[in-house]
Amino acid sequence: MDIVLRRTPSFRLDGKRALVAGASSGIGEGAAMALAEAGAHVTLAARSRDRLEQLAARLCEAGYTAEAMSLDVQDAEATERLVEACEPFDILVNSAGLARHGPALETTTSDFDAVVNVNLRGAYFLTRTVARRLIAAGRPGSLINISSQMGHVSGVDRAVYSATKHAVEGFTKGMAIEWGRFGIRVNTICPTFIRTPLAETTLRNPDRMKWITDKIKLGRIGEIEDIMGPVVFLASDASAMITGTALLVDGGWTAG
Repeated sequence: MDIVLRRTPSFRLDGKRALVAGASSGIGEGAAMALAEAGAHVTLAARSRDRLEQLAARLCEAGYTAEAMSLDVQDAEATERLVEACEPFDILVNSAGLARHGPALETTTSDFDAVVNVNLRGAYFLTRTVARRLIAAGRPGSLINISSQMGHVSGVDRAVYSATKHAVEGFTKGMAIEWGRFGIRVNTICPTFIRTPLAETTLRNPDRMKWITDKIKLGRIGEIEDIMGPVVFLASDASAMITGTALLVDGGWTAG
């Protein structure tokens, strides 16, 4: 029997259009850089356009293709209008996020609503809108929600944040089930604590840092580069049979 030499599916994204929400800093910024490097045309989206314009210019100077778009995921109707006016996006990385940590006994309704509106409501309707455009165009796609290890466990002062990320895991599975027949894959990436502006306050607290490094089996805080590879993997044909699942990038936190 002849041996057929198989080839690994490509990690390249040439000819693909990617939308990265929350691209103005942290994980979103890193995801945009990774997708551009892999060949995608990247639309950088966030509320703050100045930072996006700078990032788009740097990417274009490096020989990649990128553009900026002002977008606030909290305004589902405006977001839908913006996405509907664009060509369909083959790839979505939904990295817009908000954290207002504190004891559950002290949670205010305003803090609860703010976190839910960005992390859950905003993520849900942006994912739906991008999928709707793909389905109408008869195109497959890969939609990636940046969740968290806190979508699988929880921690001190994390009740509201964890609730939203557990919900993201839930709707990601539901959407993957519904849209698989259209060739649309929906997954999450679940980072541990990553060195970003969002995590800065926590990482400056010695007690919290000890708690974190004790939990992370690899013994270090995550870096943005640790998320860039997983983003390209899930966006590319290398993950063509993966949908409705979570890719934990947590240094072994949830294993213990």
